[in-house]
Amino acid sequence: MRDSNSLHAVLKSRFGYDSFLGHQEEIVGNVLAGGDSLVLMPTGGGKSLCFQLPALVLGGLTLVISPLISLMKDQVDALNLNGIDARYINGTMSDLEVERVRSQVLAGRIRLLYVAPERLAHPEFRRFLSALDLSLIAIDEAHCISEWGHEFRPDYRNLRQLRDHFPSTPVIALTATATERVRRDVIVQLGLQEGRLFLSSFDRPNLTYTVQAKDRDWTQLTRLLEERRGQSSIVYCFSRQETEDLARFLNDRGLQARPYHAGLDAETRRRNQEDFIRDRLSVIVATIAFGMGIDKPDVRLVVHYGLPRSVEGYYQETGRAGRDGLPSDCVLFFSYADKARQEYFINRIEDASEQRNAREKLDRMVEFAQLPTCRRRFMLEYFGEQRLEANCGSCDVCLESRGSFDATEVTQKILSAVIRTGERFGVHHIIQVLTGSRDKRVLGLGHDRLSVYGIAKDAGRAQLREIIGQLQFVGLLKRAEGEFPTLLVSDAGRAFLQERRTLKLPRPQSPNAGSRRSATADYDEGLFEELRAVRRRLAGDRNVPAYVVFGDASLRHMAAAIPRCVADFLDIHGVGSTKAEQYSDAFLEAIQRYATENGVQPRKGASPVQRDSADQSEAGRPSEPRCLPGATCDETMRLMLQGLSVSEIAAHRRLSETTVIGHLERLANAGTALELERLLPDAERLSRMEEAFEACGSAYLRPVREYLGEGFTYEELRLARIHLRQSGLKDSP
Repeated sequence: MRDSNSLHAVLKSRFGYDSFLGHQEEIVGNVLAGGDSLVLMPTGGGKSLCFQLPALVLGGLTLVISPLISLMKDQVDALNLNGIDARYINGTMSDLEVERVRSQVLAGRIRLLYVAPERLAHPEFRRFLSALDLSLIAIDEAHCISEWGHEFRPDYRNLRQLRDHFPSTPVIALTATATERVRRDVIVQLGLQEGRLFLSSFDRPNLTYTVQAKDRDWTQLTRLLEERRGQSSIVYCFSRQETEDLARFLNDRGLQARPYHAGLDAETRRRNQEDFIRDRLSVIVATIAFGMGIDKPDVRLVVHYGLPRSVEGYYQETGRAGRDGLPSDCVLFFSYADKARQEYFINRIEDASEQRNAREKLDRMVEFAQLPTCRRRFMLEYFGEQRLEANCGSCDVCLESRGSFDATEVTQKILSAVIRTGERFGVHHIIQVLTGSRDKRVLGLGHDRLSVYGIAKDAGRAQLREIIGQLQFVGLLKRAEGEFPTLLVSDAGRAFLQERRTLKLPRPQSPNAGSRRSATADYDEGLFEELRAVRRRLAGDRNVPAYVVFGDASLRHMAAAIPRCVADFLDIHGVGSTKAEQYSDAFLEAIQRYATENGVQPRKGASPVQRDSADQSEAGRPSEPRCLPGATCDETMRLMLQGLSVSEIAAHRRLSETTVIGHLERLANAGTALELERLLPDAERLSRMEEAFEACGSAYLRPVREYLGEGFTYEELRLARIHLRQSGLKDSP
C-alpha cells in the first residue's frame, strides 16, 4: 500500500483530504522507506499527518513524543473519530488506566501511542518499551531538545537514549520554530545526520501582522475584541496580575474572558482551558504558560499585550491563530516600558553566555516591533527564508501602502441599511439586505421592500464585512451589548449622513485564496451557523472539542457546496469515510432542511462532483449513492448473521451504534438483502414509524421524529427507514 494512489486513498478515506500539502507526500515516502527525517513546517501546515499516515501504512506501533497532556488528548480524540486506534499515557491516569493501555499496546491493538518526554525517565516504562517492536518514533516540538531553542526542556535529552535503544527504527522529528543553529543542534542531539531535512516555508499567508502603540486603558484592545465578539481570541500578557486584571475588565464590558497563568490552581487552569477549547469561552487572557499544547484551529485573533522575549516565541504564539488556514489576525501592542521589563529579568541571568543569547533575541524582537518595512519579510528572513516580494499585502506596514478609496457612497448605504432595519440586527443580516439576499428571514421581515434592499449587490460580502469593521473603528457604527450583538449608528454616523460628509478608508483586502484549508471563501453564513450548532451537539454527545468533529473549513465548504447525499458529503474537504459514516446523516439533514426553507443553491465552483439526475427520486429528494460497502461493513454483516444486536455489534467492534447502523445503510444501498426483523421494534411501533414517513413524505429523519415525538430515537428510525426501503412498499422513503 505504498504507491502514490494507495497513499492518496488513505489520505482521503481516513483524513478527508484530497491532496497532500507542500512536502507532506515526500516526507511520508521517506518515512515509509525507513529514513530519518527532520521536518520544519509552520503551525497549521500539517505536521501531524507526516507521522499519522505512515503509522497506518507501516502497521505495528508508532510512538509519539508530545510535550503536553492537552495536545495528546486532542490528537488522540481526533484519530479515534477517524477510526484510527490511538491512546496516550500520562501522569493524570491511574495505574489501572495505564495498565489497560499497556495491555492494548502489547496485544497489537494500538497504532499510535502518545507519551510525554518525562515518561522516558521511568525505568519501568523503558522496560515496557524494550518488549515492543516499534515501527516509527515521532518527536513533536523537537526544538525543545536544544538549549539554543526558546523552549528548552531537559527531559527531551532522554530521547537520545530512545534512539540508541531502537537504532533500526526510523525517527521523524518535527517543529514549527527553529533557527539554523537550533536545527543543527537537533540533528546532533537525535543522531539524525544520515536523515533528510524537509524545510517548508515558514510563511502563514492567512495571518495578518499588526503592531500598535500600547495604550494604558485597554481601549484599543477592547475594540479589537468587540469587533470579533463570539470568535475565539487569545490575549497574552506580561504578568499573572495583569491577566487577572484584564480578564475582569473585559468581563465588566460584556466580553466573556478568563485568566490563565501558572499561579492558578490546577483545577481552575484546566477548567478555563477546557471551556476555551469547547467554545464555552471566547477570550482567554494568559501568560505564555498557555498555549503550547493547544491545537484549537479556529482562533481568529492572537494579541500580545506584552513584548515577547524572542521572535521564535512570538512566531509560535501567533501561530496559534488560524490553524485551519482561514484569515486571522495577530496584533502586538508595543511600548519601551515592556522592553525595560524584559531587560530587568535578562540582567538577572547569571550565565554570561545565556544572558547574551537572551539579550540578542530581545533586540531582534524590538527590531521587529519598530520596522518601517514588511514585518512578514523580516520574520521569514529571521528563520533563514529569503523573500523577494517587498510588499506582503497582509501586515500593517504593507497594508498602509495599499492605498485608500472614496468610501462615502458605500458608507451612506451601510448606515442607511442599519437605520432602515431598525438597528436591531447584526452584521450578517445587514449584508444580506444590502446584497439583495432572498433569505427566508429577510423576506419574512419584509426587508426586501426597503429602499436599501439590494443597493450594494455589486459589492462582495467579504468587502462589506471589512468596511463595516472599519466604520466601527472610526466610530460611525457601534455594536450593542448582549448575547446577539446588533449594529447601531453612532451620533457621529448620523452627523455623517445629515451633513453629507465624505470619507476615505483603506482599500479592502482581496480574499486570501492560497490555502487548501480555506476551502471556500463564498458560503451561506446562515447555514454555516446552523452547521456549527449541529457540530456543537455532536461534540457534546462525544465529549470532544467541536473542531475534532469538523473544522470551520469543512463547515464552510458544506455551506457552499450544499451536498445532497453521502457521496457528495465525502467530497467535502476534511470528510473521510469514518466521519461520513458517523456524521453524514445529521449534517445532510440540517443542510437539506435549510436549503429547502431558504432556496439555497450550491455556490459557483464549490459544489461537489455533480451526479447523474437519476440520483434524485421522483419526489425530488436525494437518494443514497450505491457505494461499495467495504470490509468494515462486511464484518458488521458477519456479526449480525451470528445473531448479535446493533448494541452488541457496537460493543464488540468498539464502535458507536450510529456507525454500525451506517454500515447497514451502506450494505442496503449496495443491494445487500438484510434480515432486520429481529432488530426492529414491535409491529405497532413500526407501523407508527411507517405512517410517519408516509405522512411527512420525506426520507429525512428530523421531520419524522418531530411528527412522532420524543419517544422515538434516530437510531430506530434509521433502521425502520432501511426496512421500508427494502420492503418495496409503495411510496416508502
